[in-house]
Amino acid sequence: MLCCSALVLLLLSQAQGHLPPTEDVEGGGLPQEYVLLHVVQGHIGGGNYSYLRLNHDGRIILFMHSLKGDADLYVSDKTLRPSFDTYKLQSTTCGQDVVVVPGDFVRPVGIGIYGHPSYVESEFEMRVFYDQTVALDPFEKSSSEDADEIKKFPQGSEEDFQEEESIFWTIMIGLLKITVEILF
Repeated sequence: MLCCSALVLLLLSQAQGHLPPTEDVEGGGLPQEYVLLHVVQGHIGGGNYSYLRLNHDGRIILFMHSLKGDADLYVSDKTLRPSFDTYKLQSTTCGQDVVVVPGDFVRPVGIGIYGHPSYVESEFEMRVFYDQTVALDPFEKSSSEDADEIKKFPQGSEEDFQEEESIFWTIMIGLLKITVEILF
């Protein structure tokens, strides 16, 4: 377990070298090349997941701040429901969680937000940025439709980033579990 923690710290320290400090995100001091695509706010019950789907191409930076409690971030291009058992990228800090989704991840990318069980409920805000500093490969095959999509990319719609599970249903299922436990 200690080895795993050391590896996570090493990866986080390497990622921090490529990212602006936390106060830059909150203060608006991000590089001009970062285009804000979405701001997602939500609540998640302790021990529960909320899932989002990322369809945007390119290098995407996810900045998630736990406003209350502790929400953790799991990302995968292999499953739309990543968890602490099945993920490719993660950030599980208390407070600010940052994940850089590489441009070569297969889309759609699944994003799992996990409410740490130490808290009854966690409240979070996630800002999703597109990094324009990563140059597109000029030799990559693309149709004219793809070229049009790349031009429109920074103005992506809210529909591209949808919640798969409603917070309402997450809360209702949690209440149902508690009721069943009390009755039986």
